[in-house]
Amino acid sequence: MTTLLLNLAAPQQAWGDSSRFTQRQTRPEPTKSGIVGLLAAALGRRRTDPIEDLAGLTFGVRTDQAGTLERDFQTEIDWRTGKSRALTHRYYLADAKFVAAVGGDEDLLHGLVEALINPTFPLFLGRRAFPPAGPLRGTLVDDDVPSALKNAPWTASPRHRRAQAGHVSLPIVRDAGPEDDRIAESIRDHPVSFDPDARRYEWRDVVHDIVRIDNPDSQCPASRPDWLAALGGS
Repeated sequence: MTTLLLNLAAPQQAWGDSSRFTQRQTRPEPTKSGIVGLLAAALGRRRTDPIEDLAGLTFGVRTDQAGTLERDFQTEIDWRTGKSRALTHRYYLADAKFVAAVGGDEDLLHGLVEALINPTFPLFLGRRAFPPAGPLRGTLVDDDVPSALKNAPWTASPRHRRAQAGHVSLPIVRDAGPEDDRIAESIRDHPVSFDPDARRYEWRDVVHDIVRIDNPDSQCPASRPDWLAALGGS
């Protein structure tokens, strides 16, 4: 199988799979609907265009730098009445980095690589206010999604690497396959239609993996000194 890898980094990202009334949440990692929307924008598809081929791609994501969960309070004015709307709480991830992977038809993936070089519509990471930190460039690897995510280079910043231990565990959330007998959770982020008049999402079963890597840039001490040891008996 061929897999397309995307390095996702930005000062702010937001990947909502459920928002209720004045609460706009974000998951701790990119959603499938968010990545499918990004790829559809690169291809120049409008919200009413079919997305079955993109939604049918196998999806997974690895968290390389979890970032910080932040919250904004936002107000807006209804332009039709001039009255203020309810205060909204909008959550987002600051200074996070991810590796997203989609696998499937090789011709489609090659087309996505070309589209990302010169996207038709602007690309953003979850919300229109959150553009990527730089141009998004896809990398094709001859591997399935689980293996591609485990073997992809670690994209964390040098500062983040220095602050981590000598051995790091990177969490992976990916589509459950026929061979997986341990479903971790179900997420309602499988897009069926982005049409504003008929927007629809279905549930997606996912599994959680961990990849452990060495961190030679670590500046953390190997072990913390036991300051109370001197108080113990002989």
